[in-house]
Amino acid sequence: MQIENFKIFADLVETKSFSKAAKLNGITQSAVSQQARAMERTFKALMVDRSQKQFNLTREGQRIYEAAKEILHVYEKLESELQEMKKVISGTIRISTIYSIGLHELPPYVKRFLQEFPSVNVRIEYRRSNLVYEDILHNAVDFGLVAFPQKQRQIEMIPFRNDRLVLITHPNHPLAKGTVVDLKSLAGHKFIGFDPDIPTRKAVDSIFRDNKLEITPVMEFDNIETVKRAVEIDHGIAIVPQATVQQELRQGTLCVVPFKGKEFTRPLAILHRKGRVLTPAMRKFVETLSAEGAAADARE
Repeated sequence: MQIENFKIFADLVETKSFSKAAKLNGITQSAVSQQARAMERTFKALMVDRSQKQFNLTREGQRIYEAAKEILHVYEKLESELQEMKKVISGTIRISTIYSIGLHELPPYVKRFLQEFPSVNVRIEYRRSNLVYEDILHNAVDFGLVAFPQKQRQIEMIPFRNDRLVLITHPNHPLAKGTVVDLKSLAGHKFIGFDPDIPTRKAVDSIFRDNKLEITPVMEFDNIETVKRAVEIDHGIAIVPQATVQQELRQGTLCVVPFKGKEFTRPLAILHRKGRVLTPAMRKFVETLSAEGAAADARE
């Protein structure tokens, strides 16, 4: 039996889905089913209770899963130690992140990291925030990057940086005339927001509640790019992370206005599954982001 058998079975248990386990391992759903049955023949034990509609393990299956995780952990630790002994910084780092971080926060850090460690590949997937957490829990990726991180028992959170939230308007909008804007002056203006389930939207709603402002968005979108386009054509104003509008600010298509007397920030964090063995490349990646992120916050 090969180490891949244990990984496929662990992925199957954690995703509770033959199709998802197949996707994670680049094989067919039928191959996952065949692997599970082959393991049952090897151990002479039924691992999956097929009498239930939902995915459930038998007692034997649960024990095999626990042993599989131990074996995989030892194997990953061995691989990492051998790389350290050889002083090798290589491999592939898989990242799941939301659009605003992946498109606007992450690129300069990844560029510097790859310049220092050219033998490492970095693959980035753009996902909604809730799916980033799923990717981490299912071991579909090595790291996740999210805004307003939520504590979860199985996930380790490492602070990345804090991004300032600012008001954006069309250059000819009345609120664009000042160098700062009082939060209460947003009342009465058309406001463009993110979808209600997006963490930045929840944070903005909280800011409004804390300041006793009743503002209902006239438009709601699921990504930063569409929000910016709506403001560019003067359909309303919006509150967004400052790092996401640097290009539009340079081009003069948007006006960025800080808030008077207050600073609202958006904390960003690096996520990985607790207990995961980090390869030398993964550790260097975290070090790069943490150090550079802290430096960026200090500059601001």
